Amino acid sequence: MNNDTLILAGKPVRSRLLVGTGKYADFNQTRDAIEASGAEIVTVAIRRTNIGQNPDEPSLLDVISPDRYTLLPNTAGCYTAQDAIRTLRLARELLDGHSLVKLEVLGDPHTLFPNMVETLAAAETLVKEGFQVMVYCSDDPIMAKRLEEIGCVAVMPLASLIGSGMGILNPWNLGIIIDKAQVPVIVDAGVGTASDAAIAMELGCAGVLMNTAIAQAQNPVLMAGAMRKAVEAGREAFLAGRMPKKTYQASPSSPTSGLIR
Repeated sequence: MNNDTLILAGKPVRSRLLVGTGKYADFNQTRDAIEASGAEIVTVAIRRTNIGQNPDEPSLLDVISPDRYTLLPNTAGCYTAQDAIRTLRLARELLDGHSLVKLEVLGDPHTLFPNMVETLAAAETLVKEGFQVMVYCSDDPIMAKRLEEIGCVAVMPLASLIGSGMGILNPWNLGIIIDKAQVPVIVDAGVGTASDAAIAMELGCAGVLMNTAIAQAQNPVLMAGAMRKAVEAGREAFLAGRMPKKTYQASPSSPTSGLIR
C-alpha cells in the first residue's frame, strides 16, 4: 500500500479523499475537519468563498494554507460555459497561475445536475488555455469518455445528486466508466456516509470527493476521520480482490476433511 499512489495531472497524491470547504459552521471547524480527513486536495468555490478577492473579509487561506494543501478552485454556481471559464480565469489570477481546477456547469438550481453540453464546451476551452481540468459530470460513460478525449485530467461522475446523501445509485454505469477510462475516475457528489465512500473505492474509483457528507454531519470532525478510514479500507479491499459471489451456494469456512467421527 505504501506505493499505491494516485497520480493526478502527473503529480503523486497520497490521500484519495478530496474534500470541500463549504457549509461548515465557521473557518475553525473547516480547518479541524479537513485536518481529520487527511485530505491533500481541498476544493474551493470561487464564487462563494473569499480567497483574497474580497480584502475586507476573512479569507479561507487564513486557515487552509496553500503551502500545506493543494487548492482546487471550482465553478460551483455556474450555469453556462462562459461563466465557468471566466471564474477559473479569475482563480488562476488569484492563485498565481494555478492550473489544476474543478469544472462544474450546472443544469438547474433544483437538482444541480450537470449541463453536459455546456460542460463539454467549457472543458474544450479550458484545456486549450492550459488548465488541468477535473470535471464533474453525469454518470454517462459516453460523456465521460468524451471529456477524457478532450484532455481532462480526471472525470468525476456523480454518485447521486449534490448534497443528497443518497449514495451510489448506479454502480453499473460507474463500473463502465472505470473500465474504459485512462484517467482517474473520482466519484463526486451524493456520498452520505462512510459506507458510500467505501463502496465507491471497492468499485475501483481512484478517489472520492465530498463536502456535505462531512460538513453537515452532527460531528463533522469525527465524520471526516470516518471518511478517511472508509476510503482507505475500500481501496485496500479493491486491491485485495473480493471473493467471488456464490448465489444459493454456501462454502464452509473451516476444513471439511479430517472430521472427527
